[in-house]
Amino acid sequence: MTTATREETLGFQTEVKQLLHLMIHSLYSNREIFLRELISNAADACDKLRYAALDNDALYEGDSELRIEIEHDQEAGTVTVRDNGIGMSRDEVIANLGTIARSGTAEFLKQMSGEQQKDARLIGQFGVGFYSGFIVADEVTVRTRKAGTGYGEGVEWRSRGEGEFSVADIERPLHGTEIVLHLKEDAKEFADDYRLQSLVRKYSDHIEVPVRMPRIETAKDDEGNEVEGSEVTTWETVNEAMALWVRPKTDVSDDEYQAFYKHIAHDFSDPLTWSHNKVEGKLEYTSLLYVPGRAPFDLYERDGARGVKLYVQRVFIMDDAEQFLPLYLRFIKGVLDTRDLSLNVSRELLQQDPKVERIKSALAKRSLDMLKKLAKDTEAYQTFWNTFGSVLKEGPGEDHSNRDRVAELLRFSTTHTDSATQDQSLADYVSRMKEGQQTIYYIVADSFNAAKSSPHLEIFRKKGIEVLLLSDRIDEWLMSHLTEFDGKKFADVAKGDLDLGDVENEEEKKAQEETAKAKEELVNRVKDALADEVQEVKVTHRLTDSPACVVLPEHEMGFQMRRIMEAAGQPLPEVKPILELNPEHALVARLEATEGEGFVDLARILLDQAIIAEGGHLDDPAAYVRRLNALLSA
Repeated sequence: MTTATREETLGFQTEVKQLLHLMIHSLYSNREIFLRELISNAADACDKLRYAALDNDALYEGDSELRIEIEHDQEAGTVTVRDNGIGMSRDEVIANLGTIARSGTAEFLKQMSGEQQKDARLIGQFGVGFYSGFIVADEVTVRTRKAGTGYGEGVEWRSRGEGEFSVADIERPLHGTEIVLHLKEDAKEFADDYRLQSLVRKYSDHIEVPVRMPRIETAKDDEGNEVEGSEVTTWETVNEAMALWVRPKTDVSDDEYQAFYKHIAHDFSDPLTWSHNKVEGKLEYTSLLYVPGRAPFDLYERDGARGVKLYVQRVFIMDDAEQFLPLYLRFIKGVLDTRDLSLNVSRELLQQDPKVERIKSALAKRSLDMLKKLAKDTEAYQTFWNTFGSVLKEGPGEDHSNRDRVAELLRFSTTHTDSATQDQSLADYVSRMKEGQQTIYYIVADSFNAAKSSPHLEIFRKKGIEVLLLSDRIDEWLMSHLTEFDGKKFADVAKGDLDLGDVENEEEKKAQEETAKAKEELVNRVKDALADEVQEVKVTHRLTDSPACVVLPEHEMGFQMRRIMEAAGQPLPEVKPILELNPEHALVARLEATEGEGFVDLARILLDQAIIAEGGHLDDPAAYVRRLNALLSA
């Protein structure tokens, strides 16, 4: 039992009662943060002693094993956080604990040389973390003695957080600091072994100083009964005390990387790949990023949990720090540890800061480089693409600066394989382009089979020109932002005039012009018959087997996107299609020879069939069936 002498009661500096009330009730949104703050302060005290002892080893007082200890007393309703760090003198106690927002750590950092500051692992910068104890405690007692001073120079500080504190001299054999929280009635949950251990592992698992808690072991007799009076208390280290990401890459095995991923991602499967990187210079941070092997359940919920785990000097700050990766990379998991960020005073939120944007840009490039490296393993990358490909397709529209990097990583189905598996890159397509071909052709449809069987592909298949087959819901949006690749522009084969460039020879073009002139009368008749339903009618040379197809103007929204927008309740102006007729087809020849009402019905049948082949929906399906039945029974 310590005997207090020279006790005096002092007032806090500044309008403390109101400020304390604000801090206790408004500053921190999560009550459990108090343990993180107290452990951080204790770790700082241990680091301060370690640096001071470099010049004077006697400061350890024969106890150089730096540690933090946490105890609780459920009956008394107390939690005690103890360290054997540098401790404080009476003047320092009054200065540091009697002045809100005075940071002893900040003062200590000012006194250190540049290189020492760079190496220091000090965490506390605001001087308010200590007062977070009042969130859960109605009284806080601090006992401390500065290392290197006499046993009689201990100090006891007490306060109920109501505007006053008391300071007294005590006898204290141990150097360092002990903080006793007398818990409020509604905070007694924290006087629990399991609760405290879980908080240490959540927030302070990677603090370098070991955090220990007592474990009581009892001997048992031959029958398994506990032997009364045999209780022995041992101290168990609760935290890992070594952050894997701060270790050199050469010292970390693949098994350790994989185990760490499973720990932070709560995933039982191995990651596909990872990237461990330390940046020094204007910005200093360490990142460890992973590409998962399987998708989380909320991958397509743009408001779902995502982002990296944010640490500042190994202290856990935020679980899903989404500010550091663009939305299209929301599948990336990992850790970011930095001292360069502007946190708000409670360290729970990030302030607006250009550094955040610079780190975000750097991590985005790092992630894309990681995927580019993964792409060299065809099988592994195909696993990634099948899982996350449609999310990565959001990239060109959201991240203009990395559009080319994302484009290299995209995979598509094409007419080269006619397979639904999206496994062909744009670089593969370009390498197979015909001589004279300057355009990358694609078609968008509601399904792979609809794209593969589209009449628009007939001339391309005849000439052996490859076409990208796009059927994901995001594809048309993607292509509106992906304008070129490797100097080659993209063209939708279902929009605008067909231009095969140098792939067509002059003789073919001349023959097409002559055919168009010969069919001018037919084109005008069909245009008159379908005046209210089409924008234009023309002869086409893009068809070989089908009688007709519908085409949209070059810059008009595609059929697939229109259907998606309309299904979402978005009103869109009506757009009439262009009907193109195949002059070589028997049905077109029959149409040309038909007169009267039969001509109108057959023209409407050809238009309706072209719309159906495009994946569209008819306004009056019954009328189409009636006309078709009449044609079949004629």
